[in-house]
Amino acid sequence: MDEGQDCRGFAGRIHETGAVTVLELCGELDIFAAGKLSERLDDLTGHRRPDLVLDLRAVTFIDCAGLSLLCRARHRARERGGLLRLAGVAESDSVMRLLRLTGVGEDFVIVPDHVVADALRAARRAVPDLAPGRAGVIVGVTDIAGTAVG
Repeated sequence: MDEGQDCRGFAGRIHETGAVTVLELCGELDIFAAGKLSERLDDLTGHRRPDLVLDLRAVTFIDCAGLSLLCRARHRARERGGLLRLAGVAESDSVMRLLRLTGVGEDFVIVPDHVVADALRAARRAVPDLAPGRAGVIVGVTDIAGTAVG
């Protein structure tokens, strides 16, 4: 997430760039967050050939429920011929540590942090009102409830 961007709860924004959907997550991915995010991730991985990137740069904590959520989303995406990738893993010590300790890190496609950050910056340049500190509704950017945000 951008520096200074308000992170309400555990879910940030959804960005759609072409066929790729980037969901920014933040805060703690625990049993509470997993319960709230499960339906939204099911929606994002429920269609044919989903291409989803979960941006975990702002995740401060993850437990087995959060890991289970990630594994379920990965399974659903694969089941439908799609792809789930994780970004920001290097910036989130708790995520990296849990992936390593459980041995499932190799089961995920890890995207270098700078790739997602560069893509989001490019999307913001393409829509001038997306500059930090500017208000406005941007097509394709929603909060976790699917409400358009700016």
